[in-house]
Amino acid sequence: MLTLMYFARLREALGVSTEQLDLPPEVQDVSGLLLLLRSRGGAWEAELAEKRAFRVAVNQDMADSATVIRDGDEIAIFPPVTGG
Repeated sequence: MLTLMYFARLREALGVSTEQLDLPPEVQDVSGLLLLLRSRGGAWEAELAEKRAFRVAVNQDMADSATVIRDGDEIAIFPPVTGG
């Protein structure tokens, strides 16, 4: 089971801050996870679209689409942080 956490605008748009998700066998990396989440449609598809700006961390390490995920991982999805 994965622990997914959503922050800032994603938390607001998706209406959830955390969830537990059983890791389907076909999902092996961040790219596969994002495809699965987008398949929920609506805000999930819009907010996690490839053209949207967001970052992913796996177990508190920044990740890219090829980062492998495993059962028990903690995945954070959040907008990029800017300073001022």
